Amino acid sequence: MASTPSRHAARKGRRAPAWVLALAAAALSATPLPAQVPQSLGISSTGLPIPRFVSLKADRVQVRQGPGTDHKILWVFNRVGLPVEVIQEHENWRQIRDQDGSVGWVAHALLSARRTGVVMAWTADEARTSTAKPVPLYREDSTSASTVALLEPGVICGIRRCDGRWCQISVGDFRGYVEQTKLWGVYQSETIQ
Repeated sequence: MASTPSRHAARKGRRAPAWVLALAAAALSATPLPAQVPQSLGISSTGLPIPRFVSLKADRVQVRQGPGTDHKILWVFNRVGLPVEVIQEHENWRQIRDQDGSVGWVAHALLSARRTGVVMAWTADEARTSTAKPVPLYREDSTSASTVALLEPGVICGIRRCDGRWCQISVGDFRGYVEQTKLWGVYQSETIQ
């Protein structure tokens, strides 16, 4: 078993014995750490994927600087159903990102697994113009289908299913299809059943 040089032994050109390193590792592992590092990307401790989209369950959600009520409130969301992206987890707290790229922490009880989307003014590959155009809601999953409604950018919709190109959504009494690239709250090429 190889040993690594200790700070003291390195000065004299010697290595610390393996038993010293094992004893130090055991002592450190028994010492509780003051704060745990949030989960990395992949599968979280809850078994859910990171990142993933969820929506706000409440109409008033405080977003904090860190995971806990002792952290400063950065801003407050006032839109129930707004999609947010969970990017990390720490105990009962979720680090989220909104459609503008702002990041903060929210209590998990204020989030829902219900999938929603926000109609975007521009797709990632479109030039941003001064005037955002309404997005057509089609009767079928084709641009040649009849238009059910025109959706203003910023409208929140319920996502019923997506096939990687089109999402079937509902907005109030309207139901139809929107190109998946026109929604924030679903990943590119993601399928939802």
